[in-house]
Amino acid sequence: MNNNELEDIAKNLIKTTELAGKKSIEIQEQGLKIITKPDNSPVTNGDLEVNKMITEKIKNLTPNIPIISEETVDLKKKNTLKTFWLIDPIDGTKEYIAGKDEYTINAALVLNYVPTVGLLGAPKKNRLFYSYGKNNSFMIEGNKTIKLDCKKKTTKGKIFAVSGAEKPAPLILDVLKKHRVESFTPMHSSYKFCVIATGEFDFYAAKERAYEWDYAAGHAIAESAGAIITTLDNQPFRYGKSDYKNLSLIIKRNEVLDA
Repeated sequence: MNNNELEDIAKNLIKTTELAGKKSIEIQEQGLKIITKPDNSPVTNGDLEVNKMITEKIKNLTPNIPIISEETVDLKKKNTLKTFWLIDPIDGTKEYIAGKDEYTINAALVLNYVPTVGLLGAPKKNRLFYSYGKNNSFMIEGNKTIKLDCKKKTTKGKIFAVSGAEKPAPLILDVLKKHRVESFTPMHSSYKFCVIATGEFDFYAAKERAYEWDYAAGHAIAESAGAIITTLDNQPFRYGKSDYKNLSLIIKRNEVLDA
């Protein structure tokens, strides 16, 4: 696919992502119906409705590209694809259930193992992010569309991180210390990728955790904005693994984090 085709796909998904965000709030306010999945994680009628809206639009846009969604995937079947969609209709379901504002809506087009097109809505933050390749990462906030470039918005000379846990594991604390992180802020959804793309935070590190659909949209947005994304041992972070499980992860806003 050329860049114009990728741009068209991304922009054609914006309205659907916005509508799915509004629907998620509407369902949340009406009172969620919660189901416990076989792995003991919760799923709500909000997750399922958002999944339906996003999936139907993607099928219309790219009918020949397979779709892998958290809510419909068969984990017993090995992934052999290198080009496919990854959908996490609501990342941060526990936060969604609790009425918090951090949950996100996620869709990413993985091309040859690399997440390229990314759509990520944060409905209660009134922000929507999208990307379609290098130097093409954007945030819609209110009526403004802002191009993202990871430019630092925090105090120069200090490094601020996001964390997936209130109390990071010793290994991650060591990584934060190695990178001279001043402080970290817990975030429990893919929104953490986006606040690095905006320059509001500088760094994120995680052990092997979660599944590819949890990361792909945020990855596309942050990397397209200029962030550097690798594993903890500085290897490329790729998608299309047979079991969809994520490797360890580091996101750097820039090579120079404090400037």
